[in-house]
Amino acid sequence: MPLGPLMLDIDGLQLTEADRQLLQQPAVGGLILFARNFASRPQLLDLVAQIRAARPGILIAVDQEGGRVQRFKADGFTRLPPMQRLRDSYRADSAQGRAQAQDLGFLMASEILACGIDISFAPVLDVDEDFSSIIGDRAFSDDSAEVIELAGAFMAGMHSAGMATTGKHFPGHGGVREDSHLTLPVDSRSWAEIEARDMATFKALLPQLDALMPAHIIFPAVDSEPVGFSSHWLQQRLRQQLNYDGVLFSDDLSMEGAVQAGSYPQRAVAALSAGCDMVLVCNNREGAEQVCAALADWNFSEHSRRRLQTMLARRQAAWQSLATEPRWQRAQSLAAELC
Repeated sequence: MPLGPLMLDIDGLQLTEADRQLLQQPAVGGLILFARNFASRPQLLDLVAQIRAARPGILIAVDQEGGRVQRFKADGFTRLPPMQRLRDSYRADSAQGRAQAQDLGFLMASEILACGIDISFAPVLDVDEDFSSIIGDRAFSDDSAEVIELAGAFMAGMHSAGMATTGKHFPGHGGVREDSHLTLPVDSRSWAEIEARDMATFKALLPQLDALMPAHIIFPAVDSEPVGFSSHWLQQRLRQQLNYDGVLFSDDLSMEGAVQAGSYPQRAVAALSAGCDMVLVCNNREGAEQVCAALADWNFSEHSRRRLQTMLARRQAAWQSLATEPRWQRAQSLAAELC
């Protein structure tokens, strides 16, 4: 069955019969895992096998950035530092900083892939130090040039492990203090300011970005709609002006920053109509079921389906082989030093 445009989640450590039935709906194409879905690596491997048996070919994702945003932390998974910890190394020795970022990208990706999961939604390309309440040290730096260097190296590490990359949160979340999980932020800066600071990272790294995730933020100097629901941002700016042909994932439509777009089905249709290839509905089963029903007959383009296929795992090493991999050992020691 081909991939549909909806990514959703499940509650537990294994699939229920209701989960299986929902995963088999035509509108479903992806599943995102959270910390509540993880108890141990054997359990996670079993869960992934259940998911793939219920819906072969499905795209499985997780948020495994490091620092505050890491879903799997025990039973052999390396605890990853906040990416901003790499900034000091880079400022002391730029070559060493890039090498460390590349090793951490490889480390994160190889561990996720070894569990049969396709992607981590990473890296964060926002420019921030501690201004934004939700970004902060998730950002590599508050200097766009440093973000470009470090995130570019991190993505090279992800690619070398066999994982596609997803940059977030386009065109930048570091300029607003508010958390879009809790409200709809408004960034009143001019287009020139946005382009020079925040957009610079995305524009420079587009060749390495297999996917982008737009922010639930309004930039009134550019468009009146939140970015993830704006054809101006997604079609005119990204697709036409920047010639970007990678995947566009919506950010979670359960976030308060998405409420302005209406009901769950209205949010999904608005995001897809604006240009997203896949929409995420997390932590609200009723909302996911409503979107699933609303998108049952959605005219999902073959171009979007082909884009999504590029996000599936490209390689997968067995977990047992990681322990003897010198690069993994080096990266694991580095992560311990930086945490």
